[in-house]
Amino acid sequence: MHSLSDLIYLMARLREPKTGCPWDIKQDYASVVPHTIEETFEVVDAIDRGDMENLREELGDLLFQVIFYSRLAEEDQRFSFAEVVDGIVAKLLRRHPHVFPDGTLQSSRDPSHVLSDEEIRANWNKIKRAEKPRATVRYLDSVSRSQPPTDRAYALQKKAAKVGFDWPNSIEVMAKVHEELAEVEEAVALANPGAIEDEIGDVLFSVINLARSVGTDPNTALRRSNEKFYQRFSYIEENLKIQGISMADASLDQMESLWQAAKAKV
Repeated sequence: MHSLSDLIYLMARLREPKTGCPWDIKQDYASVVPHTIEETFEVVDAIDRGDMENLREELGDLLFQVIFYSRLAEEDQRFSFAEVVDGIVAKLLRRHPHVFPDGTLQSSRDPSHVLSDEEIRANWNKIKRAEKPRATVRYLDSVSRSQPPTDRAYALQKKAAKVGFDWPNSIEVMAKVHEELAEVEEAVALANPGAIEDEIGDVLFSVINLARSVGTDPNTALRRSNEKFYQRFSYIEENLKIQGISMADASLDQMESLWQAAKAKV
């Protein structure tokens, strides 16, 4: 079987100026980012579908993204893949003193001393704060701006909640969702495109906050809804085909009737 060292060597060959791949040679950090995002979503999709064979393949694609960035950095004489590995191992050793009390891979914990999830989380955050802080100007600057909007909204809310800026319960968050929906209605009534966009954004932000407050991951919830819509719409398509009716020729009433039938099944 091929090894990690083979993959690192392959990457170096792909980037070789004279004999490498023209496409790979042209890439830089920014141009690889869209592929990294795509591969990450494909990993999530394989997990959602329970397709372990595809997951194995997609994890390989994702690993290749890490190797690619590391190769670019090595060419720039910034860091190597070995330093990436060393850094993450050292960090995880520091942040898991309950498993590695001496801070080494050879050490082991006392099996009779078991911490709760809350204690582990508190220790993790304490150690993280003690590590070299990022150069930030504002408290929320550590939340990456490059995250997808849903992820960033969730991260901003979670970060603010750590210093007590949070709703006391989900009931009040639901009230906020209703309040924001009412403001969307007002903006729509005024036919103000800018206000409509602002208020819809506020609704989405509030719904993400609601998901967080009840312990639900908004991306997971939305992926499930996307899949339900896909399955139900596909049911409409398949049954119209059986009836000899094209999607373009079907009436809204026909599609709605099939949609309701699909809901009973999916």
